[in-house]
Amino acid sequence: MKSRNSLIRLKRFQVDEKRRQVAQIEMMIAEFERMATDLDDQILAEQKRVGISDVSHFAYPTFAKAAMQRRDNLLVSANELRSQLDAAQAALSEAVEDMKKVELIEERDQMRDRAASDALEQDALDEMATRMSFRTA
Repeated sequence: MKSRNSLIRLKRFQVDEKRRQVAQIEMMIAEFERMATDLDDQILAEQKRVGISDVSHFAYPTFAKAAMQRRDNLLVSANELRSQLDAAQAALSEAVEDMKKVELIEERDQMRDRAASDALEQDALDEMATRMSFRTA
């Protein structure tokens, strides 16, 4: 019984850890996308400031080119994180299923123990009732 309680605690810990990993990856994706949006805004502001929006123009601002490269890198990283997120979510689902299986086994065992205990108590009560009926007869 004690080892099963330890196993349940371990499975719960694993599920919590997988949830933290999923949340962390989701936060990183959101942060990368926010940073990419900020860079988009900076690129547009720089293009408006100099009046050149054609990237191939010889006087196109170097800052805007560098910001575009950073933005593109962030979006690539966010896309790579999405595949990691999918894998982390699959691992979380598997861990939850494992935890549920162990909890169901524990619940079934507790119900069986409770039924056995109730049966013993009922037998004792039946025996007491039988003794009482013999005494009164």
